[in-house]
Amino acid sequence: MRLTSRLLAGALAVIGVNIVVMTLIVNVQLSGRLRDQAVDALTRDARMVASHWADGADAYNVARQDGSSLGHRVTIIRPDGVVIGDSDFDREGMAQMDNHATRPEIVAARTSGVGVSTRTSPSRGDDELYVAVSAAAGTVRVSLPVYELTQRVQSAKQAVVIAGVIALLVALVLAAALARRIVRPVVELSEVARGIAAGDLARRAAIDAPGELGELSLSLGDLSSQLATRAAARDAHETLLVQLIESLNEGVIGVDDRRQVVRANDTARRLTSVAAPLPFSADLLPRNAVLRGALESAFSGTLTEGVETQIDTYTMSVSARPLAGGGAVLALLDLTRLRRLEAVRRDFVANVSHELRTPLTVIGGFAETLTHDDLPEADRRQFVNRIVLNTARMQRLVDDLLDLSRIESGGWVPTPTATDIVELAADAFAEVHDAAAAKGLALVTEVDADAQHVTADPTALGQVLRNLVENAVRHTPAGSVTVFATREPSGAIAVGVRDTGVGIEPEHLPRVFERFYRVDPARSRQEGGTGLGLAIVKHLVEAHGGNVRAESEPGRGTTFTVRFPNGV
Repeated sequence: MRLTSRLLAGALAVIGVNIVVMTLIVNVQLSGRLRDQAVDALTRDARMVASHWADGADAYNVARQDGSSLGHRVTIIRPDGVVIGDSDFDREGMAQMDNHATRPEIVAARTSGVGVSTRTSPSRGDDELYVAVSAAAGTVRVSLPVYELTQRVQSAKQAVVIAGVIALLVALVLAAALARRIVRPVVELSEVARGIAAGDLARRAAIDAPGELGELSLSLGDLSSQLATRAAARDAHETLLVQLIESLNEGVIGVDDRRQVVRANDTARRLTSVAAPLPFSADLLPRNAVLRGALESAFSGTLTEGVETQIDTYTMSVSARPLAGGGAVLALLDLTRLRRLEAVRRDFVANVSHELRTPLTVIGGFAETLTHDDLPEADRRQFVNRIVLNTARMQRLVDDLLDLSRIESGGWVPTPTATDIVELAADAFAEVHDAAAAKGLALVTEVDADAQHVTADPTALGQVLRNLVENAVRHTPAGSVTVFATREPSGAIAVGVRDTGVGIEPEHLPRVFERFYRVDPARSRQEGGTGLGLAIVKHLVEAHGGNVRAESEPGRGTTFTVRFPNGV
């Protein structure tokens, strides 16, 4: 039921109760007062009749005359109870009437002077109000039909009911107007409250009224402002928390007490390969024994820290912590790169040790042989030359390691300037001239006119060309080694070295830029290679924002192309 209907129903109920109460009051109070007034009037009338009878007049005539003038029944009774005058009966009728000596009002009048009684008249057959007074010659009684009093009471009750109905209609109109005036702001406040509950915290009630409604409107406004402030603080905290979790290199997974994943950052999704939208069942997590065991332990209240496991291609450390309200938090630390670096470090140490062991063994062996005094001069000179060659080899290896370490650690930053490729190619060819001449190799420069200059660090570019040219001469038994440069449509300049050597098998091409990787290890060591040249080339070019690629066909030569994004 609407508030307006309830207010109207309440008003009608109150007014209806008032009408009923007033009717009851009228019925009781008015009936009593009318009876008292009737008794007083009848008493006066009876005394007046008694005074008329006291003058010696005939009782029959007095009763007839006074009854006619008063409009009431008048009865005159002798002391012995015999009726000697009655306004409603003639003399024959009176002769047939009962003796009235025992009538209640007659007995009371003789005793106290006035007697009152309400009862059914034996002679008339209706209810009568009798009032009798004692007189000198007997008793005078005046009576009034009770229905006359009842009609007066009914008339009064009808008047009260009519007045009540009119009051009810007036009150209904006033209550309806008042209800609308009260309900309208209440409805508005209700709509505002529903809007606030739905999240519209900017909603305000346009009510400027005194009293409780105005205070309620102000309270709703204050409540909305406080909720907006708290919501903003909560959203800011939630945003900060999400950003913190998402910025972690560690995968974080939150599982509630219903085993639903309710939080998972990008790192966790990457490590677990789960792309389902939140929330999702924990059963979708990888079926890894270590991960599932840690999660079950957390659900049972046991903490798990740093258990290493392998999930797909990732090596990770799994930790699980139980939550106080139920559920668990999984932390996944990606150890893949660390373990790969450890493997690289181990391989690097092993490779360096292996690369140094051979020349050190040669140097040690020849040095020990030189201690003999009887060694022929020709052998002594040969052994000394071998020691010098291996010492130079170790020096080149140490220098390359230092260069590579400096580049990878960020200790070297390129200083790009306009660099002439033709000059750098000439310098690189000058260093390998003797080796190339010994093999009969042609050293060729093919630089386009619009690609003669490139924006690059000259020292780094010179080292790149030297390493590539030395590598080409080393692996080319016959033919030519060419340094070329062309400008691409995008404006970038491609610089490279092309040879006609033995070439590289396709399966080796992806790894030629790895440290100490050799397609033919024995031949490379014999020809003085350190296994670090191409790795240095790759790092120097990438420091410029460029890239390097290798193309080769076994028996037909190899081409290394360096692409610099900024030409001149």
